[in-house]
Amino acid sequence: MKETDILKALSHVQEPDLGKDLVTLDMIRNISIDGNNVRFTLVLTTPACPLKEMLRKNCEDAIHNHVNKDAFVQIDFDAHTTSNRKDAMHLLAGVKNIIAVVSGKGGVGKSTVAANLALALAENGAAVGLMDADIYGPSVPIMFGVRGQRPMMREVNGKGMIVPLEKYGIQLMSIGLLIDEKDAVVWRGPMASSAIKQFVTDVDWGQLDYLVIDMPPGTGDIHLTLLQTVPVTGVVIVTTPQTVALADAKKGIAMFSQAQVNVPIIGLVENMAYFTPAELPNNKYYLFGKEGGKKLAEEYELPFLGQIPIVQTIREGGDNGLPAMVSNDSITQEAFRNISNIAIRNIAIKNAKAVATADVLMK
Repeated sequence: MKETDILKALSHVQEPDLGKDLVTLDMIRNISIDGNNVRFTLVLTTPACPLKEMLRKNCEDAIHNHVNKDAFVQIDFDAHTTSNRKDAMHLLAGVKNIIAVVSGKGGVGKSTVAANLALALAENGAAVGLMDADIYGPSVPIMFGVRGQRPMMREVNGKGMIVPLEKYGIQLMSIGLLIDEKDAVVWRGPMASSAIKQFVTDVDWGQLDYLVIDMPPGTGDIHLTLLQTVPVTGVVIVTTPQTVALADAKKGIAMFSQAQVNVPIIGLVENMAYFTPAELPNNKYYLFGKEGGKKLAEEYELPFLGQIPIVQTIREGGDNGLPAMVSNDSITQEAFRNISNIAIRNIAIKNAKAVATADVLMK
């Protein structure tokens, strides 16, 4: 067996999302051959790649079918998370992808989705941060059990920077970590927008594959400030199935689809999609209507990321500082993993197409 034989065989293996073979995409590295033993490194587009095992099997099959049916194939995995940032990288220079989680209205579980999406991304080794940009209603301190804790400071290139807290393997920052939770944030729009800018300019996020931003509900100053400050890779829209929530979700879709904004929508999540009582695990009760979010995604031709059921443990875990992804709720965990998998695949496809997010010029 020769290295050229291995590369020729692996050129038959397609990366299904990117539509090209692994050799053309330069995803095969460090080939070594010793008799019937073949070893190489497969470089994934993200540590959280959901296609990892499928690609492993396809590579093994390709070598067995095209080179040596008796070969012992050992595949090492590495990851280089793709990015499509075209800015000067003055801000958040170490962050490859920025995901904004938004909703048209409050009360649809946006913060729960943002928190568990971040945890699901980190589960397979991605470096992830979670920025709580909901200035008036910060949820991160409660949801992650860090109430009362304060971030430290350190000097970076001669400037004092805030160091995010770390919990469950992800970096956290929230206005709720900087002020007493008993104090109301009574700020006008410019002050709130200034706080968001500080979360970008004065926080040492370090090297991240994904920064998930839990946005405030609605479409206002903070959203525009963020979009004008950093290159957002894309947005995840959260809604519940009922008509009143869908109407507001449409406003969010419209905002990010405007020519002046033109930020890609990674997909739509339908939260509180149905209720299944623990004593009747095979029953589904559609308390807020059936598949409203899914139908909305189809109407606007958006990727549908999935449904999250109403589960008592989600609420309990959020109140107790134990999000679903680090609890014992396997059903909800699987739902969030599926949402995360589709989201990162959509991001990888977007990055591969090399379509940069346009500058946001709205005032």
